[in-house]
Amino acid sequence: MASELFYRQGIRAVGVDEIVRRAGVTKPSLYRGFGSKEDLAAVYLEDFAAIFWRRFDAAATEHPNDPHAQLRAFLTALAERASQEGYRGCALTNAALEYPAHDHPIHRIAETHKREVRGRLSDLAARLGARDPGMLADGLLLLIEGTFATAQVFGAEGPARALPAAAEALVQASRRA
Repeated sequence: MASELFYRQGIRAVGVDEIVRRAGVTKPSLYRGFGSKEDLAAVYLEDFAAIFWRRFDAAATEHPNDPHAQLRAFLTALAERASQEGYRGCALTNAALEYPAHDHPIHRIAETHKREVRGRLSDLAARLGARDPGMLADGLLLLIEGTFATAQVFGAEGPARALPAAAEALVQASRRA
């Protein structure tokens, strides 16, 4: 219940009263399980990250030894999700924006995840044969983050649909550069 509220409204916008009312529990019950609303939000973000990695890894499992197909499968699925009604982007990106202080625990969770994404994209870029894997990884990360943001603005008919093609052009350019 809290996960849906956090995703739809943002962590800061959701009050503890609304969480307990929707969950049908008392505040003491909530605080016995989670020391604070931020502790609950941290669990929500860790769960979101786990779902992200399941999707990322599923593309690798579908296409073992074919990093190009892995990337294409992951980005195609992301573009499809981002084009659905009600898509609110990446919860971790949204959390980093809500909590901009780099020393805040919520921001650190988001930053840790994003750094891992960047690292794994760099590994993938190297396996794709990019002349500069770091540059390709950063370009792919910018496309992914742009998809998270633009999908919230433009919806199903927005630039998110172009993600796989834009990534393909970037991959091809990275091999020629």
